[in-house]
Amino acid sequence: MKQKYMVLVLFALIAASSAVSFSSYRATEWLVTQDMNQALAKTMAEQQSDVINCDTITAFNSHLQMEALRGLAVLAVDTQQGFTLHPQVSSATILGLSDQRPSMVLWTAVLLWGLFCLYHRRTTIAGLYGGLALRDGQIIDAKGCVIKLTPMQQQLMEMFMSAPSYTLTKQQICDALWPKKDDASETLYTLIRRLKPIIEQHSDLKIEVDRGRSYQLKIR
Repeated sequence: MKQKYMVLVLFALIAASSAVSFSSYRATEWLVTQDMNQALAKTMAEQQSDVINCDTITAFNSHLQMEALRGLAVLAVDTQQGFTLHPQVSSATILGLSDQRPSMVLWTAVLLWGLFCLYHRRTTIAGLYGGLALRDGQIIDAKGCVIKLTPMQQQLMEMFMSAPSYTLTKQQICDALWPKKDDASETLYTLIRRLKPIIEQHSDLKIEVDRGRSYQLKIR
């Protein structure tokens, strides 16, 4: 798999993990809020006075339907609205109550895929250009596999990989490959046309033509 696709998969896994985690958190937050509100409503209906004491807190906790929430939710007094009560719970508590197992599975996949990407990057051959490299007179891909080329294609690719900016003029190619031919334009055209799909299949490169005057091996 090409490096850019590996990175896209990694980001997709991260996005999916975050989305699943956030969705579970918000769903749990809604359930917790509903439970605390009903518990407070029942507590205030039973309350004989406006004094908030330990019995109020005990009653509030007893009316909570979520057992895991009991003892973790608190009652806060809002003095700006006439000493009204508001149930509160920490974000950490909500996160702990939410089902994060699907998210953890995805985050594990993120970790494993990230490690694989690092391993793949470290084992990638040095000196690659767009996924190809010239090694010991052979053109190889990012996995070290030799690209099967005809002798003429091989020679042209060696010229490309050794040329400054990976650019060759038409005259340079013709002089090197067909020195005794007066006009090798059609032969060169055929060679380039057959080489293009091979290069694009095995790398991120393409052969860009500048009006038939020069040819450049360029990253897509």
